[in-house]
Amino acid sequence: QVQLAESGGGLAQAGGSLRLSCVASGRKSLFNGIGWWRQAPGKQREFVAGITSDGSIEYADSVQGRFTISRNNAENTVFLQMNSLKPEDTAVYYCNQPQYGSWSWVRYLWGQGTQVTVSS
Repeated sequence: QVQLAESGGGLAQAGGSLRLSCVASGRKSLFNGIGWWRQAPGKQREFVAGITSDGSIEYADSVQGRFTISRNNAENTVFLQMNSLKPEDTAVYYCNQPQYGSWSWVRYLWGQGTQVTVSS
């Protein structure tokens, strides 16, 4: 079992930046990779970015070029650097592990997430 804890959300102005952290604990906690998803009010949860155990990275089209995912294996932490934020980035951000080798499925129940609010 892996436990995941998100942090780093907050309030930012449009054009600003925030960095989210996802700390993973448990046996082989980063072995299956870590991804970020977000859910805005009234919308379905959507995939944002993910990094696999071999370092392969994937981004949603909506954040490509603005967000950067990275990891610190020594600290079992995955980061999401969010630059050039837009009001439409406002959402609760969650981290999780992929299931079946796909970012379309997640391995664990969703945690509390971290709120990101971008003002115009």
